[in-house]
Amino acid sequence: MRTMTTRPVQYLADGLTMIGHLALPAGFDRRPAVLVGPEGMGLSDVERRRADALAELGYVALAFDLHGGRYLEDPEEMLARCMPLLADPDRMRGIGHAALDVIRAEPRTDPDQIAAVGYGTGGAIALELGRAGVNLRAIGTVNALTTGRPGETARIRCPVWAGVGSEDPIMPRAQREAFAAEMQAAAVDWRLVVYGGALHAFHHPPVDHAVVPGVGYHPQHAQRAWRDVLDLLAECLPRNRGCRVGTVRGPVSP
Repeated sequence: MRTMTTRPVQYLADGLTMIGHLALPAGFDRRPAVLVGPEGMGLSDVERRRADALAELGYVALAFDLHGGRYLEDPEEMLARCMPLLADPDRMRGIGHAALDVIRAEPRTDPDQIAAVGYGTGGAIALELGRAGVNLRAIGTVNALTTGRPGETARIRCPVWAGVGSEDPIMPRAQREAFAAEMQAAAVDWRLVVYGGALHAFHHPPVDHAVVPGVGYHPQHAQRAWRDVLDLLAECLPRNRGCRVGTVRGPVSP
């Protein structure tokens, strides 16, 4: 019996050679597809496992790159790259469109059935794809309550789900309220889940290097947020018959 397969994919974006992780489900038919965007540190095994888990559930999944194959362990280096990026919607859209081109070019992908799920900086990129009017079936974000340029959120044509920790100092109450107001004013089909007691990047298992203040892993909420993402995909991106709905697995462990 053929099983899920993976391979690295190289592509150009933001002046860099990106190295994404493509995971393909068993079989040979076209399937719905999911872009998976990483936290600001960059693509790691956490996102690769999330893509693998989605492929096991029947989706084509691409965990996309942010930093040209690098994982930025130094918080100062990460902030020096990500803060200007987050302030530049066109750069974020360029990174997102490049990844979108890769997943659309995959023969297993149904090009009319694509969702974007992102964490932190990767989630901000997913939202910017929506604001650019990309035909996505769903957008899911964690720790990415970014607001956009006036009027552009009305271009989002799919449901938006967002998750955030109640104690996240990087996405505080004022940011949550601004995000909610923007989505509501644009008449987007949106949901915001606040996970009680959780910090920023609560979904990401502990790492063995320094992190910015306010980051902390919350294993129970990490599992809950992953289930919420799967529920969003099940609602908005139905798979072909015969694809088994699986249980939560590896993506929330290092």
